[in-house]
Amino acid sequence: MRSYLLLGKHFPFDRIPDLEIMTLTDHSEKTNRESVFVCIRGQRFDGHTLAPRAYERGCRIFVAEEPLPLPEDACVLVTPNSRKTLSELACTLWGDPSEKMHIIGITGTKGKTTTANMLAHILNSVGVPTGYIGTNGISYGATQLQTANTTPDPLTLQKTLADMLRCGIRTVVMEVSSQGLMQHRVAGIQFGTVLFTNLYLDHVGTAEHPSFEHYRATKHSLFTDFASPNAVWNIDDPATPMMRIGCTALRNLTISCAQEADYLAQNTRPLRDAKGLYSLFRLIAEDKEMECRLRLLGDHNVYNALLAVAIAHGVFQVPLALAVESLEKLSIRGRAECISLPNGALCVIDYAHNGESLRHLLTSLRVYHPSRLICLFGSVGERTQVRRRELGEVARELADLSILTSDNPGTEEPMQIIDEIAAAFGDNRKAYIKIPDRSDAIRCAISMLTKDDILVLAGKGHEEYQLIGREKIPFSEREIILDTLDHDPILLPK
Repeated sequence: MRSYLLLGKHFPFDRIPDLEIMTLTDHSEKTNRESVFVCIRGQRFDGHTLAPRAYERGCRIFVAEEPLPLPEDACVLVTPNSRKTLSELACTLWGDPSEKMHIIGITGTKGKTTTANMLAHILNSVGVPTGYIGTNGISYGATQLQTANTTPDPLTLQKTLADMLRCGIRTVVMEVSSQGLMQHRVAGIQFGTVLFTNLYLDHVGTAEHPSFEHYRATKHSLFTDFASPNAVWNIDDPATPMMRIGCTALRNLTISCAQEADYLAQNTRPLRDAKGLYSLFRLIAEDKEMECRLRLLGDHNVYNALLAVAIAHGVFQVPLALAVESLEKLSIRGRAECISLPNGALCVIDYAHNGESLRHLLTSLRVYHPSRLICLFGSVGERTQVRRRELGEVARELADLSILTSDNPGTEEPMQIIDEIAAAFGDNRKAYIKIPDRSDAIRCAISMLTKDDILVLAGKGHEEYQLIGREKIPFSEREIILDTLDHDPILLPK
């Protein structure tokens, strides 16, 4: 067995004669004579133990964090971090596409998806072909793909960027999750612009970050480790000063709803009509003022709009009026997505899946003065119980009635998750009902709606499945709502 120290992202092909490298993989069952197998340590499996299987399948080149028990004709490239090396080698394999593109990386606890979709929409509408990678999948031109993660694995990510480049896409808006940063999925990417939305306590647990400090430091790395020339900041968030430490961006743009900034929103107010809910505000930038009307609700979406406008106008020089006009036409699937009922009630589908995001959502809906605010939600299985308690506490405080149901229970028993949420309601048994089957829960909720009620379906948002056990079962809240409207006569105007 030959062993070399591998540093940096350039593969030492000259040391490995007579082998044609065609594929790079971290799955032993996908290897062959033309493969490089990268041994990754994961939560369930250690790829180092699978190296002999990859060798049996013909693979002779391995990347690992330690020597491997393989025959003499195997070549092992030793690296201090296999995940990072996988990403860097993927960049090389696909021709470093980000070097020829303007990649916009957006990170923060909340607002990544909405801000990214807003920005991609603005740029595409003014003739800047722009791709999107994030929670809502991958989109560019007529291509629409689903992804397993907000920030895809490095092989999918680099192939996607290369495909976009071949299709004439030179600008990409990407959501950069803390998991994506922690697992080095974006290592090797050259970001043209980085953006910070906000920071809240989330994603801390055995399967995610060990502490809030680790979570915060991971987010911070986007601004220190990638040498982006442009950065955009929400200066109303208390974490922004810390996030700016060590950032070397030459251009720094700021947004605010409360203090002097490059892009400032004032006089934010709600509007409800027969078609849905809106947010109105006054935008002030470069001594110009203009009224804006969003098809999204709440102050948090005003922040998202400011961030998108700041990049479109401040970095890409899109005229302010065109950026605002484009935003006013935008609605985002699964983000405060409104479906009006014939009887004057309203359903709102949103991805709010933790205590903080649910608080923002319900607080934002309260200002539209619903007759009743009914909240249907659950909590993802195999995650921290703290999230379940926080969801229950927020709903107890802000909803008139809560319907506790399933939300991707995975291998956990749905009723156990529901019971843990219900514990946050204490003795107030009239404040909630339990309906484990989410389809039944939605139909039940719709059947009780009357004029000016608002029903919130929280947690699923854009998702088109339920994760039950290890299987993703097709599931669409929109289809259930529309099917119920087609068949339930009690929803006629009252």
